[in-house]
Amino acid sequence: MKDQQHKPPVAELDDKGRARRGFLGKTAVTGATLAGSAAFGGAAVMTREAWAAKVKEAQSKIHVAPGELDDYYGFWSGGHQGEVRVVGVPSMRELMRIPVFNVDSATGWGLTDESRRVMGESAKFLNGDCHHPHISMTDGKYDGKYLFINDKANTRVARIRLDIMKCDRMLTVPNVQAIHGLRLQKVPHTKYVFANAEFIIPHPNDGKIVDITDKNAYTMFNVIDAESMTMAFQVIVDGNLDNVDADYTGRFAAATCYNSERAVDLGGMMRNERDWVVVFDIPAIEKAVKAGKHITLGDSKVPVVDGRGDSPFTRYIPVPKNPHGLNTSPDGKYFIANGKLSPTVSMIAIAKLPDLFAGKLKDSRDTIDAEPELGLGPLHTTFDGRGNAYTTLFLDSQVVKWNMADAVRAYQGEKVDYIRQKLDVHYQPGHIHASLTETSEADGQWLVALSKFSKDRFLPCGPLHPENDQLIDISGEEMKLVHDGPTYAEPHDCILARRDQIRTRKVWRRDDPFFAETVAQAKKDGVVLEKESKVIRDGNKVRVYMYSAAPTFGLLEFKVKQGDQVTVIVTNIDEIEDVSHGFVMTNHGVSMEISPQQTSSITFTADKPGVHWYYCSWFCHALHMEMVGRMIVEPA
Repeated sequence: MKDQQHKPPVAELDDKGRARRGFLGKTAVTGATLAGSAAFGGAAVMTREAWAAKVKEAQSKIHVAPGELDDYYGFWSGGHQGEVRVVGVPSMRELMRIPVFNVDSATGWGLTDESRRVMGESAKFLNGDCHHPHISMTDGKYDGKYLFINDKANTRVARIRLDIMKCDRMLTVPNVQAIHGLRLQKVPHTKYVFANAEFIIPHPNDGKIVDITDKNAYTMFNVIDAESMTMAFQVIVDGNLDNVDADYTGRFAAATCYNSERAVDLGGMMRNERDWVVVFDIPAIEKAVKAGKHITLGDSKVPVVDGRGDSPFTRYIPVPKNPHGLNTSPDGKYFIANGKLSPTVSMIAIAKLPDLFAGKLKDSRDTIDAEPELGLGPLHTTFDGRGNAYTTLFLDSQVVKWNMADAVRAYQGEKVDYIRQKLDVHYQPGHIHASLTETSEADGQWLVALSKFSKDRFLPCGPLHPENDQLIDISGEEMKLVHDGPTYAEPHDCILARRDQIRTRKVWRRDDPFFAETVAQAKKDGVVLEKESKVIRDGNKVRVYMYSAAPTFGLLEFKVKQGDQVTVIVTNIDEIEDVSHGFVMTNHGVSMEISPQQTSSITFTADKPGVHWYYCSWFCHALHMEMVGRMIVEPA
């Protein structure tokens, strides 16, 4: 029985010998099906020896030995956790979590004064819904400076400094609700962040209008200045905006739109046979804004132009109903709009867009070079830089590899098969991302399929299942699935960059702007942060300064009065990487991380008289447990 269980299975094949998935019900059998057929070439029958050799070959490619480093940084959206996760590829080891829209007690994000200044007024929100992480570019290549991420739940966009892997700016986008799609300008550099607001709302949204068919109800395309993290301008559009991408000329951005019906129910949103891709002429919008040909809405001073219908700023290209992903090919030739409710994707020729805006094309559909039929539920497409595209098929639970040039030839009437391979993934893949694929340097080495369901892939942990990120080797002609990885709370999308493109600091600079405001306050108080520990009383506001050096705080005791607003400022004077300290005040909800040469501060109310211990929460020394102090709160 044991031997039978491990025999290589017979794959279910389509009429061209390509493997198709089958749910076999048992973990071992499903895993064997994956390893024995679809993952390794789709052969109908494979000997045990050949199967074992393929497994060994695949596993060797993702093994990163102790002391060795991964080739790529992966940045995963943390989904409903509101964070960004840093993953090494190909090992798929989680390296770090960067809190952004969430509260994180390990680092104190959302608790410290520095993080709350970054979050601004939106610090009151305790949740986030991260979708699309993207790295800044120069000349169409990752420059490793910033990573941007959106929060759909609370209509925010945040920026992470990649040298310190900390969020340093956050913006709540005005006049709209729910930022979904997010991409960056690729050339000449990332001047703009393009952010799609999804839902149609009335303007003003004061409860007097609730009918979204009203002419004053709409959503907008949002453009953010990447350096200042302020709004540049907004564009009113027809329909609900979904995903977005930019071209390699710097002129165009394009976004998928659904709900051209302006419906509020599922059936209504699928009524029309076609929705559209809306293309934005960025220089034309800039010119109009500079000339003052714009409006503002409500209390916001953001310039707004009207891009509905036949406008100077937009063109609407009809595509099959309810399109989803929008991806730019690395050769700069195509915007690929993924059908979702159609088995096709639409290949929009970027070179034809100037003629479309100039009125030289009879029909906006003339920009479409091909609409290859790929399978059921195409959601997102990625690329290998060798002319091939890879699309997730949500309903088929497959990734399909197809050739773009052959798809165009087939659309023109030639009898050519553009599909190269279909690979079973487990299960229901959403986003898909190949190494360097959003840049002109797409290198065709690795592909990650973010599968929404895991079913029987991992140990059961109750009704809420993990999701499954699957790593696929695309360096050869054949896709090979090499790794399963459970993930939590819907990590929506990811991005991969070469490790040499990300340059991080080992310790903080003392003049880093991240904590400049805290340092400025210390100067006002006459405190030398690296050398002094001192208590400054300002009415009922108390600032407690202390340095930390393993294994002690510079201040072992301080006194305050009940009801005082206490700000504790800690400067870590250790200079050795890894020697991070923490500050936790027991029973006060106070916790923060202070890495080497960093200054961190946290403010709380001393509302309970008595003795309250504080301690270092990051293991820093053999005498770490002894790194403590006391706050004495005198009764009011």
